[in-house]
Amino acid sequence: MAEKSKKLKLAAVGDIHTRETDKGKWAERFREISHEADILLLCGDLTDTGDEEEAEVLSGELKACTIPVVAVLGNHDYEKGRQKLIRQIIQNENIHVLEGEAVVIKGVGFAGVKGFGGGFDNHMLSMFGEEAMKAFVQEAVDEALHLDRALARLDASEEKLKKIAVLHYAPIKDTIIGEPEAIYPFLGCSHLAEPLNSRKVEAAFHGHAHAGALEGKTRSGVKIFNVSEPILTKKGYEKPFFIYELNA
Repeated sequence: MAEKSKKLKLAAVGDIHTRETDKGKWAERFREISHEADILLLCGDLTDTGDEEEAEVLSGELKACTIPVVAVLGNHDYEKGRQKLIRQIIQNENIHVLEGEAVVIKGVGFAGVKGFGGGFDNHMLSMFGEEAMKAFVQEAVDEALHLDRALARLDASEEKLKKIAVLHYAPIKDTIIGEPEAIYPFLGCSHLAEPLNSRKVEAAFHGHAHAGALEGKTRSGVKIFNVSEPILTKKGYEKPFFIYELNA
C-alpha cells in the first residue's frame, strides 16, 4: 500500500529587523505561529543594523517559538561585519541558520543561502570590465553555487525528498515588481533561480524587496514567495506571516 502523504504547514516571514528596543514585540507572534504551523522560515534581515545586541533580543523572543526554525541572514545582518556572531547567538538545536547548508526536518529538505544581487534575465550584470564589477557578479555566482550544493546534498540524502529553498535576495523579477526599476540589480538575480529549476525545488521563500509582489514562478514553474513583512502587512494579513501547505 502506498504511504499516505501528510500536510505540513510552513510559516514564513522576512525582514523583521529586530531592534534593541523590541523586547516583547515578537514573542507573542512566535507563540501564535507555533500553534498554526509546523516549521517557521525566517528569510533574512533578522536584525536591523547587524548588532549582536539585536540578535540577543531576537534570540530571547524566539524562546516562545516551540516549532523548528529555518533561517538565513540578510544584508542588514552583514552591516557591521558581525554576521558570524549573529548566527552564533541565534542558532541552537531548534533554530537552523543556513549559509549554504541543508537540513531535513519532518521529512522535508531545506536549503538556505542569503543570495546576492546582479539583476534578472537579459538584464543580468555580466562578468566584464573592472575588477570591482567582476567581483560583484562573482559573489552572485558563488551564492547560487552554494545553493546548488546544498540542494545536491539533499538529493543525495533521500530519493524524491521534497525540497524548500530559503533565501533573502529574490531569484526572479516577478516578486520584486513594485520596487523602483533602477534598484532591481540590488534586489536579487536570476543566477539563484538556476538551481531551483534544475533541482526541482517545491517552493522558495525570500524577503529583501519590501515593495515587491507576494507570488511568482520561475520559468520551470517553481513557486516563489516574497514574504517580506511589509508586503504581508500591505496585503492585509492580520497576522503578518505567510502559511504554505506542503504535501510532505
